[in-house]
Amino acid sequence: MALLDVTNLSIHFGGVKAVQDVSFSIDAGIVYAVIGPNGAGKTTLFNLITGVYKPTHGEIRLDGESIGGKSPDELARRGVARTFQNLQICMNMSAIENVMVGAHLRLDRNLLKAALRFPSITRRDAELRAEALELMRFVGLDKFADSRADAMPYGALKRLEIARALAMKPRLIFLDEPAAGLNPKETIEVDELVRKVADSGITVVLVEHDMKMVMNLSDRILVLDYGKKLAEGTGEEVRRNPDVIAAYLGGHA
Repeated sequence: MALLDVTNLSIHFGGVKAVQDVSFSIDAGIVYAVIGPNGAGKTTLFNLITGVYKPTHGEIRLDGESIGGKSPDELARRGVARTFQNLQICMNMSAIENVMVGAHLRLDRNLLKAALRFPSITRRDAELRAEALELMRFVGLDKFADSRADAMPYGALKRLEIARALAMKPRLIFLDEPAAGLNPKETIEVDELVRKVADSGITVVLVEHDMKMVMNLSDRILVLDYGKKLAEGTGEEVRRNPDVIAAYLGGHA
């Protein structure tokens, strides 16, 4: 059974059909990329699966359980994490504090205990900081641990956002344009990090415009065009698909 099954998924905004009857499956442990021209519906698809939008119709199943319409925090508790096109970093916090925020769903929510600084809360905070520091090492940012986020380079902030998502201990992570706005060196660093995340056993779903990165990383690729599924397959299959060449690459079938 696939980790994620999407069947006839659609969403309409008034008369605009942003995603139309899209179906696909993702096996555990792979890198799955979603590509397409601007306006193809890629981020909307991410928003549907990760609970930002509720589908007009269709079904989304995680390990066979229907999750369509569930809130992002409910999905996070089921092991689904994501990053966004635009950075969602708390710029007035330190880098390590940003990563610790990602673990909030695993915190003891007893406000009285927190206010009184019970020993269990103090131990928990120390454990979370240690976990966050390990994640910062994992993404290559340990030297920035105590730096304010607003003092960090843009490329480092993109990796910091991935570290924060990893702090949720996901089994499925959605990365929305992780290389957007990066220079070639930073893009290579993110490319290597995404592979590292996948090699750690986390299934990665990726929206990205950098085709070299997509072809290098992806086990399978879904191509969208005007909200519809245009093609799906390996990188080589997608590269040779005449419909993809015509619609996405601007060539001729």
